Amino acid sequence: MTISTAQETPPVMRRSRAKIWMRTGILTVFGTLFGLALYPDMVSGVFHWSFALGAFLPCLLIGFWIRRWVPMQVYLASQHITLTFDRSYFVLILFLVATKVTAGLIPGMTIWADVIMCMILGLMIGRLSGICLRVRDLKIKHSFLVTK
Repeated sequence: MTISTAQETPPVMRRSRAKIWMRTGILTVFGTLFGLALYPDMVSGVFHWSFALGAFLPCLLIGFWIRRWVPMQVYLASQHITLTFDRSYFVLILFLVATKVTAGLIPGMTIWADVIMCMILGLMIGRLSGICLRVRDLKIKHSFLVTK
């Protein structure tokens, strides 16, 4: 994380304001698609909640921890925080999605595809939650947000 005391923010950075909302939108799309894919397997008994929690919870914690990888910059003059693209996280999610698709195409690997879906959701939810808390903490630290 870097701190800038410059008066003017570069125009390209102004677009960063919507990045948390874009991440939330992507999570909503993935969550909906994965939920629709998991539901039939859970109803049929192929996949159980215990498998889902066993994959989701550790990945939730890992996702919360990897929020630290998100490059952020604090602009004191204009009182805002920008986020930049995190390539390592993107590659990780892309790899897991490709692995899930591959496992879903192989007969008998349905359970593994479902486990990978739960892992992806855990990583995404944990990371997004961590980013929101990190931004909030930075706003409080730099007096952008006043708590009572």
